[in-house]
Amino acid sequence: MKMNYLSNENGPHAARLKRIWVRISASFLLASAVLITGCSGAPSSDNERGDDSSVTLTEYPEQVYWGDLHLHTLYSFDSYNFGNKTLGPDEAYRFAQGEEVDAHGGRKAKLEQPLDFLMVSDHAEFTGVFLGMEKGNPDIADTPLGKAWAAMNEAGDTVGPMNEVVASLQEGNAKRQPPEKFRRTIWSELVEAAERHNKPGKFTTFAGYEWTSMPGGGNQHRVVVFKDDKDKTLQTIPFSAADSNNPLDLWRYLANYEETTGGEVLAIAHNGNVSNGNMFGDIQSDGTPFDQEYVDLRARWEPLYETTQVKGDGEAHPLLSPDDEFADFETWDDTNISMVPRPTDPDKKREVMRGEYAREGLKQGLELQERFGVNPYQYGLIGSTDTHTGLATADDDNFWGKFVESEPGKERITSKMGGRLWDNWRLTSSGYVGAWARANTRAELFAAFKRKEVYATTGPRMAVRFFGGWDYKKSDIEKSDFAGLGYAKGVPMGGILKPGAGSPSFMVTAAKDPNGANLDRVQVIKGWRSSDGQLHEKIYEVRFAGERIVDPATGKIPAIGSTVNLTDATYTNDIGEPFLATVWSDPDFNPKVAAFYYVRVLEIPTPRWTLYDAVRYKVKPPKEVPLITQERAYSSPIWYSPS
Repeated sequence: MKMNYLSNENGPHAARLKRIWVRISASFLLASAVLITGCSGAPSSDNERGDDSSVTLTEYPEQVYWGDLHLHTLYSFDSYNFGNKTLGPDEAYRFAQGEEVDAHGGRKAKLEQPLDFLMVSDHAEFTGVFLGMEKGNPDIADTPLGKAWAAMNEAGDTVGPMNEVVASLQEGNAKRQPPEKFRRTIWSELVEAAERHNKPGKFTTFAGYEWTSMPGGGNQHRVVVFKDDKDKTLQTIPFSAADSNNPLDLWRYLANYEETTGGEVLAIAHNGNVSNGNMFGDIQSDGTPFDQEYVDLRARWEPLYETTQVKGDGEAHPLLSPDDEFADFETWDDTNISMVPRPTDPDKKREVMRGEYAREGLKQGLELQERFGVNPYQYGLIGSTDTHTGLATADDDNFWGKFVESEPGKERITSKMGGRLWDNWRLTSSGYVGAWARANTRAELFAAFKRKEVYATTGPRMAVRFFGGWDYKKSDIEKSDFAGLGYAKGVPMGGILKPGAGSPSFMVTAAKDPNGANLDRVQVIKGWRSSDGQLHEKIYEVRFAGERIVDPATGKIPAIGSTVNLTDATYTNDIGEPFLATVWSDPDFNPKVAAFYYVRVLEIPTPRWTLYDAVRYKVKPPKEVPLITQERAYSSPIWYSPS
């Protein structure tokens, strides 16, 4: 980080901040390069598309790598049918690496900061079918499925094929499926695209897909990530919700893949905010109670949870966390994924929300741990976009929406997604994955995913560190090798703290996006299960900008204010700080009680994408449209286990 990122250099903390900045800058220098350039250092030319073995590994993770693990192209049935006829996997990978691509309507699209990794995760169900039919591919056009859908289209029933797709996702068995030959061909095309763009040490791709289960109209989707090269991934074909919409069957498929190929794979649960309350809880998707097999398999195969994305934020909900003034952020709670309205009664709605939000799931995991000896909700937190345009954008000033109809334009903030779904203005310009790894390779990034040393951001590339241990000192944070001390004396985000002496201490650092807004505050969010079986949460203001004082009665601090100019969609960094760091000890620690801790970092208020659109296209947004946002990052938790 450069010194000129400091705002208010003559302020009361300027001298101390500069001293800290200099001392820790070496540890953040490489991370800053990633943030600015989107690459971790150019590999040798002979490894441009080679293997991981020629990439040098650091002793411990020194860089944060940025990516998106949930993105769709024209191979997905909904992306294609909602207008994406030109942007496939190759375009998606090129765009993520910072190349300019031709978007729709003759417009050019380019990322301001390239990414370090990307996975194209097209839907496993009917992948490439609509594209193949339009191109006259005989492997699908001459099949019973192709002929039946072509007949529907010729008869004017253009929604008939899509209705069949949706029914298969809800019921878990398809009336008609593409033949295996076609499915293998399409999977091979997706895998080969990932292979073409994988450049160890510079840009990483993963083969994968989205399992799109929707039992009862609720979102139970999972993103499947393969670590391996094509020698292993081409031995399988995606297991889809048309094969089974029960996650148990998906997890068994993952186990079989590892057993038969010697490879590695994992699943990521989709943001549960439109899941009918079924992403968490203790009831399986088929209505049966959790049993030991279910909790064991879920804990084994799903180490990560998608906390934020284009269809809203899923960290917390105001009905579940009424004392959290930041819980009502980009909230989607009016309908489920099938657009069925939610209960209007607050108590009934609260029960649905309990099965949809990450913080509540983390708390429920402590209860399930007590019952089963295993915590199926001991997951790391990530963000991804879930865009269906092939364009992995999560920046408010360069947001390309979810479908083609939600790409930038004068009508965007007054139109609907896909022409008939939710209002476009509800879309969230979110999110990305930050992964702390020893190198930008498949093996090292996948290892970071499995150990949960990852975090979510709603778009800005804030560098966030979080360590927990029993012997951190205030002076550790100012040492040049503070991250090395973090690993040596404790565990990083995603880790488990075993019993120690006294109260645990946590070392937290957060650096602003070099191209973005200053930081408002760092919070530690704690959840625990008390001896009477009750689940609790508490938010601690552990480090914040300015001279604000924590109210001892409420534990809160005043709002930082706003510099957003509504007339020209600008803001200034006259408030906030570029870097916040602290060592914090839990003042309420009980060594007999299981708990988790995670960090939430908030930026100062900035223009939302809707304000950029209003100014850019000179349109007046409807009064219910939010124009200001407060971007944030969520670290993966650190768990404390008393046993």
